[in-house]
Order: sequence, then structure tokens, then C-alpha cells
Amino acid sequence: MKYYILFGPPGAGKGTQATAIVEKYNLRHISTGELLRKEIAAGSELGLRAKSLIDAGALVPDEVVEGMIESEFNTVKGVAGFLLDGFPRTTAQAEALDKILAKTGETVTSVVSIMIPDEMIKERIRHRATIEGRADDAKEETIDNRIKTYHEKTEPLVEYYRAQGKYREIDGTGTIDQVRTNVFTLMDSLNG
Repeated sequence: MKYYILFGPPGAGKGTQATAIVEKYNLRHISTGELLRKEIAAGSELGLRAKSLIDAGALVPDEVVEGMIESEFNTVKGVAGFLLDGFPRTTAQAEALDKILAKTGETVTSVVSIMIPDEMIKERIRHRATIEGRADDAKEETIDNRIKTYHEKTEPLVEYYRAQGKYREIDGTGTIDQVRTNVFTLMDSLNG
């Protein structure tokens, strides 16, 4: 099994590229947001726990998210691997993922990182907020806070995976097609 992590700042185009990646390489896309919604809709024990936390305005703890991801790894069949999107977001989550994979003798295959500069993050989030009618997402302080959180909490993962020789970066500033071509070239080299 292959275990890829799709990485990059908000607005880098991860969601846009994920669809093409999973189709081309027969991977299961694991988005933590979608997993939570699926578990809640199914009324599973994890879903009910997550729902009560979300309803109370609390963050869903790492172990709940990790449980859902491990469940996906163990139950999804007929794919060549998984593409994790939105997880891990912290070094603690990365270490937990390593432990989950180690149970079955697996490791993270590679981190595919789509990088864009902060100014472009701001433009893209503002643009997306306008299209989706999410005025709160277009507020300057909201955008600045998302960028700050990304740099403080998520960016340390770059070094974590670079130290393991698994970190690969792609320039995400081009058109959707240019970035997709670069992603596919990288993925092909990893699968070679």
C-alpha cells in the first residue's frame, strides 16, 4: 500500500489536485472533514462523539480523528493506497500516523507539498470566500490567522518529513493544469 500526504498552505489547491491524483493513481482520498461528516451521518460511536464535541463548539481531539483514519486504512479495499488531505497537521499527529502505520508494517510513502507564497494564499482565500459567499472567510484577520496557524502548527511537518527523506515540494503558483502536470511528474517518479 502507498500512503501519501497532500500538504500545503490554505488556498494552495490541494482539494482541486486531490481529485485528479486519486483517479489517476487509484488512491482513496481521506479528507478529515469528509470522514467526520461520514461518521456523523452513519451514527457510529466515533461519529456521535465527534458530533457532540462539534455541537459544543469544541475541536475534535486527535485520537478521534486518528481512530477514523485507522478505520479507513483497515476497511477500504481495492485501492493502491491512500491520499491523506488535512492530516497530519501537527508533529504529534504525524507521530501518531507513524504508529498507526507501523502496526501493519507500513510507513508514509511520500509527502507531496503544493507551495504558494503568503500573498497568494490571501488572494486565493479571498477569491474562494467571494465565490462561495463566505464573507467571514474574506476578513483580513481571519485570513491572517489561518496563515499564522499554518506557519506555527503545520509548517514544522516540513522538517519532520524532510528529515525522513519523504518531503517533496511542488510550485503551486501556476495554472491548475501546470500544477497538475508537476504533481503527476512527481508522483510518477515516486512510483517508478
